[in-house]
Amino acid sequence: MGFKVIRLVVGKGKTTTDEKQSEWNRQYYELEAIIEDESQLEMAKVSLETLLGMWLKGESISAEPQQPKPKWDSNKIKWVEAEGTHGKYERSEDVNSLDFKELMKDLEGHQGKLSRDGFFYWRFEKSAVIGRKKRK
Repeated sequence: MGFKVIRLVVGKGKTTTDEKQSEWNRQYYELEAIIEDESQLEMAKVSLETLLGMWLKGESISAEPQQPKPKWDSNKIKWVEAEGTHGKYERSEDVNSLDFKELMKDLEGHQGKLSRDGFFYWRFEKSAVIGRKKRK
């Protein structure tokens, strides 16, 4: 080669849309690596692309996935027992509770479903109702 590569910059992004809200969300990450041995260039590129892809999916390379502490406390939300096609569960329509509102925001950020503290939570479509069921 007539030149020497000493630095590699790899960027990757994704754009998502919420058609109901007419909103576009863009995520973009960029990594830079110093190349000490030119023979490692291809391996560095693949490694950086893989890491960026994981970040865009919301994954982490750490051994234990770390969940941020939620802004809501499920104990401060009023739950009512109910029964559905998949058995017993609890539901809430406690729309005046700040914790309910924060849980609803959290669910919206996770496509309407999430697991936390031994419970599986979901949002009912087209209504302000949240369901939860104890994980087995």
